[in-house]
Amino acid sequence: MTTKFIGIIVNGATGGIATRQHLESSLVAIRDEGRLNVAGEYVVPRLLLVGRNEERLAETARRFAVEEWTTSLDDALANPDYSIFFDAAATGQRKTTLTRAIEAGKHVYSEKPVAPTVAEGLELLELAKARGVKHGAVEDKLNLPGLRKLSYLLKQGFFGQILHFRLVFGWWVFAGDLVEGQRPSWNYKSSGGGGLILDMHPHWRYVIEGTLGRISRLVASAWTAIPERFDESGSKYAVDVEDSTSVQVELENGVHGSIFGSWATRVRLDEPLSIHVDGTHGSAVAGLHRCHIQLLAQTPDVAWSPNVDPSHDHRTDWTEVPDLWRYPNSYRVGWEGFIRHVLTDAPFASNLSAGIRDVMLAEACYLSANESRWVDLREFE
Repeated sequence: MTTKFIGIIVNGATGGIATRQHLESSLVAIRDEGRLNVAGEYVVPRLLLVGRNEERLAETARRFAVEEWTTSLDDALANPDYSIFFDAAATGQRKTTLTRAIEAGKHVYSEKPVAPTVAEGLELLELAKARGVKHGAVEDKLNLPGLRKLSYLLKQGFFGQILHFRLVFGWWVFAGDLVEGQRPSWNYKSSGGGGLILDMHPHWRYVIEGTLGRISRLVASAWTAIPERFDESGSKYAVDVEDSTSVQVELENGVHGSIFGSWATRVRLDEPLSIHVDGTHGSAVAGLHRCHIQLLAQTPDVAWSPNVDPSHDHRTDWTEVPDLWRYPNSYRVGWEGFIRHVLTDAPFASNLSAGIRDVMLAEACYLSANESRWVDLREFE
Protein backbone atom coordinates (compact mmCIF):
# COMPACT_ATOMS: atom_id res chain seq x y z
CA MET A 1 0.00 0.00 0.00
CA THR A 2 1.40 3.42 -0.95
CA THR A 3 1.94 6.28 1.46
CA LYS A 4 1.21 9.95 0.75
CA PHE A 5 1.57 13.11 2.80
CA ILE A 6 -1.05 15.79 3.27
CA GLY A 7 0.09 19.25 4.32
CA ILE A 8 -1.83 20.84 7.20
CA ILE A 9 -1.27 24.36 8.58
CA VAL A 10 -2.15 24.60 12.28
CA ASN A 11 -2.83 28.23 13.22
CA GLY A 12 -2.84 29.04 16.94
CA ALA A 13 -0.63 26.02 17.52
CA THR A 14 0.53 27.06 21.00
CA GLY A 15 -2.97 27.31 22.49
CA GLY A 16 -4.19 24.68 24.91
CA ILE A 17 -6.92 23.24 22.67
CA ALA A 18 -4.50 23.00 19.73
CA THR A 19 -1.68 21.32 21.65
CA ARG A 20 -3.76 18.88 23.72
CA GLN A 21 -6.46 17.83 21.29
CA HIS A 22 -5.62 18.75 17.70
CA LEU A 23 -1.89 18.05 17.85
CA GLU A 24 -1.10 15.52 20.58
CA SER A 25 -4.32 13.49 20.45
CA SER A 26 -5.10 13.79 16.74
CA LEU A 27 -2.66 14.92 14.04
CA VAL A 28 0.59 13.96 15.75
CA ALA A 29 -0.94 10.66 16.86
CA ILE A 30 -1.96 9.86 13.27
CA ARG A 31 1.47 10.89 12.02
CA ASP A 32 3.34 8.83 14.60
CA GLU A 33 1.26 5.77 13.85
CA GLY A 34 2.41 6.26 10.26
CA ARG A 35 -0.87 6.02 8.49
CA LEU A 36 -4.53 6.82 8.00
CA ASN A 37 -6.13 4.45 5.52
CA VAL A 38 -7.91 6.56 2.92
CA ALA A 39 -9.23 4.78 -0.18
CA GLY A 40 -6.43 2.21 -0.15
CA GLU A 41 -3.59 4.63 0.59
CA TYR A 42 -1.82 5.45 3.83
CA VAL A 43 -2.10 9.18 4.48
CA VAL A 44 0.31 10.91 6.89
CA PRO A 45 -0.13 14.52 8.06
CA ARG A 46 2.75 16.89 7.38
CA LEU A 47 2.43 19.80 9.78
CA LEU A 48 3.28 23.49 9.62
CA LEU A 49 2.76 25.27 12.96
CA VAL A 50 1.81 28.96 13.09
CA GLY A 51 1.76 31.17 16.18
CA ARG A 52 2.62 34.65 17.41
CA ASN A 53 5.13 33.85 20.16
CA GLU A 54 8.33 32.56 18.57
CA GLU A 55 9.73 31.02 21.75
CA ARG A 56 6.55 29.14 22.61
CA LEU A 57 6.10 28.08 19.00
CA ALA A 58 9.61 26.70 18.80
CA GLU A 59 9.06 24.76 22.03
CA THR A 60 5.77 23.33 20.72
CA ALA A 61 7.51 22.28 17.50
CA ARG A 62 10.28 20.54 19.49
CA ARG A 63 7.77 18.83 21.75
CA PHE A 64 5.91 17.28 18.82
CA ALA A 65 8.92 16.80 16.52
CA VAL A 66 7.52 19.17 13.89
CA GLU A 67 10.23 20.55 11.65
CA GLU A 68 8.35 23.42 10.02
CA TRP A 69 6.91 26.38 11.90
CA THR A 70 6.57 30.13 11.40
CA THR A 71 5.22 33.27 13.02
CA SER A 72 4.19 34.59 9.60
CA LEU A 73 0.66 33.63 8.57
CA ASP A 74 1.33 35.09 5.12
CA ASP A 75 4.30 32.76 4.58
CA ALA A 76 2.28 29.77 5.70
CA LEU A 77 -0.63 30.55 3.39
CA ALA A 78 1.75 31.10 0.47
CA ASN A 79 3.27 27.61 0.84
CA PRO A 80 1.77 25.34 -1.86
CA ASP A 81 2.78 22.15 -0.01
CA TYR A 82 0.01 22.66 2.55
CA SER A 83 -3.53 22.31 1.23
CA ILE A 84 -5.45 22.36 4.54
CA PHE A 85 -5.65 25.32 6.91
CA PHE A 86 -6.86 24.78 10.47
CA ASP A 87 -7.65 27.70 12.77
CA ALA A 88 -7.56 27.37 16.55
CA ALA A 89 -6.46 30.94 17.31
CA ALA A 90 -8.46 33.62 19.11
CA THR A 91 -12.14 33.85 18.16
CA GLY A 92 -11.96 37.58 17.47
CA GLN A 93 -9.75 37.00 14.41
CA ARG A 94 -11.61 33.97 13.06
CA LYS A 95 -13.51 35.62 10.20
CA THR A 96 -10.48 37.54 8.92
CA THR A 97 -8.15 34.54 9.21
CA LEU A 98 -10.47 32.08 7.49
CA THR A 99 -11.15 34.59 4.72
CA ARG A 100 -7.43 34.86 4.03
CA ALA A 101 -7.03 31.09 4.00
CA ILE A 102 -9.94 30.56 1.61
CA GLU A 103 -8.67 33.30 -0.69
CA ALA A 104 -5.31 31.50 -0.70
CA GLY A 105 -7.09 28.40 -1.99
CA LYS A 106 -6.79 26.33 1.20
CA HIS A 107 -9.38 23.87 2.43
CA VAL A 108 -10.43 25.20 5.84
CA TYR A 109 -11.23 23.43 9.09
CA SER A 110 -12.10 25.65 12.06
CA GLU A 111 -12.58 25.56 15.77
CA LYS A 112 -15.87 26.99 16.95
CA PRO A 113 -17.32 29.46 16.49
CA VAL A 114 -16.64 29.60 12.75
CA ALA A 115 -17.60 33.29 12.78
CA PRO A 116 -18.82 35.88 15.31
CA THR A 117 -22.23 36.16 13.61
CA VAL A 118 -24.45 34.17 11.25
CA ALA A 119 -24.11 36.86 8.57
CA GLU A 120 -20.31 36.66 8.65
CA GLY A 121 -20.46 32.88 8.59
CA LEU A 122 -22.62 32.98 5.46
CA GLU A 123 -20.04 35.26 3.83
CA LEU A 124 -17.36 32.65 4.54
CA LEU A 125 -19.54 29.89 3.13
CA GLU A 126 -20.22 31.79 -0.09
CA LEU A 127 -16.52 32.54 -0.49
CA ALA A 128 -15.61 28.88 0.06
CA LYS A 129 -18.15 27.82 -2.57
CA ALA A 130 -16.85 30.42 -5.03
CA ARG A 131 -13.23 29.26 -4.53
CA GLY A 132 -14.18 25.59 -4.66
CA VAL A 133 -12.52 24.63 -1.37
CA LYS A 134 -13.69 22.07 1.19
CA HIS A 135 -14.72 23.33 4.62
CA GLY A 136 -15.40 21.95 8.07
CA ALA A 137 -16.18 22.96 11.65
CA VAL A 138 -15.02 21.20 14.80
CA GLU A 139 -18.04 19.47 16.36
CA ASP A 140 -16.36 17.01 18.66
CA LYS A 141 -18.74 16.48 21.58
CA LEU A 142 -21.03 13.91 19.92
CA ASN A 143 -18.03 11.60 19.61
CA LEU A 144 -17.38 11.56 23.36
CA PRO A 145 -18.08 8.20 25.06
CA GLY A 146 -20.89 9.52 27.26
CA LEU A 147 -22.77 11.10 24.38
CA ARG A 148 -22.23 8.10 22.12
CA LYS A 149 -23.87 5.97 24.80
CA LEU A 150 -26.75 8.46 25.01
CA SER A 151 -27.17 8.37 21.22
CA TYR A 152 -27.23 4.56 21.34
CA LEU A 153 -30.02 4.62 23.92
CA LEU A 154 -32.03 7.04 21.80
CA LYS A 155 -31.66 4.91 18.68
CA GLN A 156 -32.81 1.85 20.63
CA GLY A 157 -35.98 3.62 21.82
CA PHE A 158 -34.88 3.28 25.44
CA PHE A 159 -36.74 6.38 26.66
CA GLY A 160 -40.19 5.73 25.22
CA GLN A 161 -41.72 9.19 24.85
CA ILE A 162 -39.14 11.82 25.73
CA LEU A 163 -40.55 14.25 28.27
CA HIS A 164 -37.83 16.83 28.81
CA PHE A 165 -34.08 17.33 29.19
CA ARG A 166 -31.60 19.56 30.95
CA LEU A 167 -27.99 20.28 30.03
CA VAL A 168 -25.68 21.57 32.77
CA PHE A 169 -22.10 22.58 32.09
CA GLY A 170 -19.31 24.54 33.73
CA TRP A 171 -16.82 24.84 36.53
CA TRP A 172 -15.10 27.45 38.63
CA VAL A 173 -12.66 29.53 36.60
CA PHE A 174 -10.37 31.40 38.99
CA ALA A 175 -10.26 35.17 38.63
CA GLY A 176 -6.45 35.19 38.43
CA ASP A 177 -5.68 37.13 41.60
CA LEU A 178 -5.08 34.47 44.25
CA VAL A 179 -4.99 31.51 41.85
CA GLU A 180 -3.96 31.69 38.19
CA GLY A 181 -6.89 31.60 35.80
CA GLN A 182 -7.33 28.40 33.76
CA ARG A 183 -8.58 30.21 30.65
CA PRO A 184 -7.02 33.05 28.61
CA SER A 185 -8.17 36.58 29.42
CA TRP A 186 -9.61 37.19 25.94
CA ASN A 187 -12.38 34.75 26.86
CA TYR A 188 -13.78 37.50 29.09
CA LYS A 189 -13.42 40.46 26.73
CA SER A 190 -15.79 41.41 23.92
CA SER A 191 -12.84 42.73 21.92
CA GLY A 192 -11.40 39.21 21.75
CA GLY A 193 -14.66 37.50 20.87
CA GLY A 194 -15.17 36.25 24.42
CA GLY A 195 -18.31 35.29 26.29
CA LEU A 196 -19.74 31.98 27.47
CA ILE A 197 -22.56 31.95 24.91
CA LEU A 198 -20.34 32.37 21.85
CA ASP A 199 -17.76 30.02 23.35
CA MET A 200 -19.93 27.08 24.39
CA HIS A 201 -23.46 27.33 22.97
CA PRO A 202 -22.33 26.45 19.43
CA HIS A 203 -21.47 23.05 20.94
CA TRP A 204 -24.89 22.69 22.51
CA ARG A 205 -26.63 23.27 19.16
CA TYR A 206 -25.18 20.20 17.47
CA VAL A 207 -25.31 18.15 20.67
CA ILE A 208 -29.04 18.78 21.16
CA GLU A 209 -29.98 18.59 17.48
CA GLY A 210 -27.73 15.58 16.90
CA THR A 211 -29.52 13.60 19.62
CA LEU A 212 -32.90 14.97 20.73
CA GLY A 213 -34.27 17.04 17.86
CA ARG A 214 -34.11 20.31 15.97
CA ILE A 215 -34.41 23.48 18.08
CA SER A 216 -37.47 25.60 17.35
CA ARG A 217 -37.30 28.52 19.79
CA LEU A 218 -35.71 29.64 23.04
CA VAL A 219 -35.67 32.24 25.76
CA ALA A 220 -32.36 33.12 27.42
CA SER A 221 -30.80 35.17 30.18
CA ALA A 222 -27.13 35.96 30.60
CA TRP A 223 -25.13 37.72 33.28
CA THR A 224 -21.63 38.42 34.55
CA ALA A 225 -21.07 36.71 37.89
CA ILE A 226 -17.44 37.82 38.31
CA PRO A 227 -17.11 41.40 37.00
CA GLU A 228 -13.34 41.77 37.43
CA ARG A 229 -10.53 39.38 36.56
CA PHE A 230 -6.74 39.47 36.21
CA ASP A 231 -4.95 38.86 32.92
CA GLU A 232 -1.77 36.92 32.18
CA SER A 233 0.42 39.81 33.35
CA GLY A 234 -1.48 40.19 36.62
CA SER A 235 -3.32 43.38 35.57
CA LYS A 236 -6.92 43.78 36.62
CA TYR A 237 -9.51 44.24 33.87
CA ALA A 238 -13.28 44.57 33.68
CA VAL A 239 -15.21 41.60 32.32
CA ASP A 240 -17.58 42.97 29.67
CA VAL A 241 -19.11 39.65 28.54
CA GLU A 242 -21.32 37.06 30.20
CA ASP A 243 -19.81 34.21 32.20
CA SER A 244 -23.14 32.58 33.16
CA THR A 245 -26.28 31.71 31.18
CA SER A 246 -29.67 30.06 31.52
CA VAL A 247 -31.71 29.06 28.46
CA GLN A 248 -35.13 27.47 28.07
CA VAL A 249 -35.40 25.53 24.80
CA GLU A 250 -38.33 24.13 22.82
CA LEU A 251 -37.67 21.56 20.08
CA GLU A 252 -39.67 21.16 16.88
CA ASN A 253 -40.93 17.81 18.19
CA GLY A 254 -42.45 19.54 21.21
CA VAL A 255 -39.85 18.45 23.76
CA HIS A 256 -38.78 21.14 26.23
CA GLY A 257 -35.40 21.46 27.89
CA SER A 258 -32.99 23.79 29.60
CA ILE A 259 -29.34 24.76 29.31
CA PHE A 260 -27.40 26.13 32.28
CA GLY A 261 -23.76 27.11 31.92
CA SER A 262 -21.32 29.01 34.10
CA TRP A 263 -17.63 29.70 34.58
CA ALA A 264 -18.50 30.61 38.18
CA THR A 265 -19.91 27.37 39.57
CA ARG A 266 -18.33 24.59 41.57
CA VAL A 267 -18.75 21.05 40.24
CA ARG A 268 -20.61 18.47 42.30
CA LEU A 269 -21.79 16.38 39.38
CA ASP A 270 -19.99 13.25 38.18
CA GLU A 271 -18.49 15.33 35.34
CA PRO A 272 -18.41 19.00 34.26
CA LEU A 273 -21.04 18.21 31.60
CA SER A 274 -24.35 16.55 32.43
CA ILE A 275 -27.26 15.89 30.06
CA HIS A 276 -30.30 14.51 31.88
CA VAL A 277 -33.05 13.08 29.65
CA ASP A 278 -36.35 11.86 31.10
CA GLY A 279 -38.74 9.57 29.24
CA THR A 280 -41.85 7.54 29.97
CA HIS A 281 -39.91 4.25 29.93
CA GLY A 282 -36.65 5.41 31.46
CA SER A 283 -34.17 8.19 32.12
CA ALA A 284 -30.45 8.72 31.44
CA VAL A 285 -27.76 11.08 32.65
CA ALA A 286 -24.82 11.35 30.25
CA GLY A 287 -21.53 13.09 30.84
CA LEU A 288 -18.31 13.35 28.87
CA HIS A 289 -17.40 9.72 29.53
CA ARG A 290 -20.07 7.97 31.57
CA CYS A 291 -23.80 7.42 31.16
CA HIS A 292 -26.18 6.20 33.87
CA ILE A 293 -29.73 4.94 33.36
CA GLN A 294 -32.85 4.18 35.39
CA LEU A 295 -35.68 2.11 33.91
CA LEU A 296 -39.32 2.60 34.82
CA ALA A 297 -39.27 -0.79 36.55
CA GLN A 298 -36.28 0.36 38.64
CA THR A 299 -37.70 3.76 39.57
CA PRO A 300 -38.14 4.00 43.37
CA ASP A 301 -41.07 5.53 45.16
CA VAL A 302 -39.45 8.64 46.60
CA ALA A 303 -40.66 9.40 50.10
CA TRP A 304 -40.05 13.05 50.75
CA SER A 305 -40.61 14.93 53.97
CA PRO A 306 -39.27 18.35 54.99
CA ASN A 307 -38.97 17.09 58.53
CA VAL A 308 -37.03 13.86 57.97
CA ASP A 309 -33.56 13.41 56.52
CA PRO A 310 -34.00 10.45 54.15
CA SER A 311 -30.27 9.63 54.34
CA HIS A 312 -30.50 8.02 50.91
CA ASP A 313 -28.21 8.75 47.96
CA HIS A 314 -30.50 8.53 44.92
CA ARG A 315 -27.49 8.12 42.65
CA THR A 316 -27.20 4.55 43.89
CA ASP A 317 -30.53 3.75 42.19
CA TRP A 318 -28.96 4.21 38.73
CA THR A 319 -27.04 1.73 36.57
CA GLU A 320 -23.99 2.67 34.52
CA VAL A 321 -24.01 1.86 30.81
CA PRO A 322 -20.91 -0.23 30.05
CA ASP A 323 -18.32 0.62 27.43
CA LEU A 324 -19.68 -1.13 24.35
CA TRP A 325 -17.02 0.01 21.89
CA ARG A 326 -13.53 1.43 21.70
CA TYR A 327 -13.89 5.20 21.85
CA PRO A 328 -11.16 7.09 19.93
CA ASN A 329 -10.35 10.70 20.78
CA SER A 330 -13.34 12.80 19.72
CA TYR A 331 -11.19 15.43 18.00
CA ARG A 332 -9.32 12.74 16.08
CA VAL A 333 -12.62 11.39 14.74
CA GLY A 334 -13.31 14.84 13.28
CA TRP A 335 -9.86 15.12 11.73
CA GLU A 336 -10.02 11.69 10.12
CA GLY A 337 -13.42 12.54 8.66
CA PHE A 338 -12.28 15.90 7.31
CA ILE A 339 -9.10 14.48 5.73
CA ARG A 340 -11.18 11.81 3.98
CA HIS A 341 -13.60 14.52 2.85
CA VAL A 342 -10.77 16.57 1.33
CA LEU A 343 -9.10 13.62 -0.41
CA THR A 344 -12.11 11.60 -1.58
CA ASP A 345 -15.12 13.90 -1.24
CA ALA A 346 -16.53 11.54 1.38
CA PRO A 347 -19.57 13.00 3.19
CA PHE A 348 -18.72 15.27 6.11
CA ALA A 349 -21.70 16.62 8.04
CA SER A 350 -19.75 19.08 10.20
CA ASN A 351 -19.17 21.63 7.44
CA LEU A 352 -19.44 25.42 7.50
CA SER A 353 -23.22 25.21 7.12
CA ALA A 354 -23.37 23.20 10.35
CA GLY A 355 -20.95 25.62 12.00
CA ILE A 356 -23.16 28.53 11.00
CA ARG A 357 -26.19 26.90 12.60
CA ASP A 358 -24.05 26.45 15.73
CA VAL A 359 -23.49 30.21 15.72
CA MET A 360 -27.21 30.70 15.09
CA LEU A 361 -28.01 29.25 18.51
CA ALA A 362 -25.55 31.64 20.17
CA GLU A 363 -26.91 34.63 18.26
CA ALA A 364 -30.48 33.71 19.16
CA CYS A 365 -29.47 33.50 22.84
CA TYR A 366 -27.94 36.98 22.70
CA LEU A 367 -31.02 38.41 21.01
CA SER A 368 -33.33 36.80 23.56
CA ALA A 369 -31.26 37.97 26.53
CA ASN A 370 -31.03 41.53 25.17
CA GLU A 371 -34.72 41.83 24.28
CA SER A 372 -36.17 39.64 27.07
CA ARG A 373 -38.32 37.52 24.76
CA TRP A 374 -38.72 34.13 23.12
CA VAL A 375 -36.76 33.91 19.86
CA ASP A 376 -37.64 31.58 16.99
CA LEU A 377 -34.53 30.26 15.23
CA ARG A 378 -36.32 30.72 11.91
CA GLU A 379 -35.67 34.45 12.35
CA PHE A 380 -32.07 33.71 11.34
CA GLU A 381 -32.75 31.45 8.37
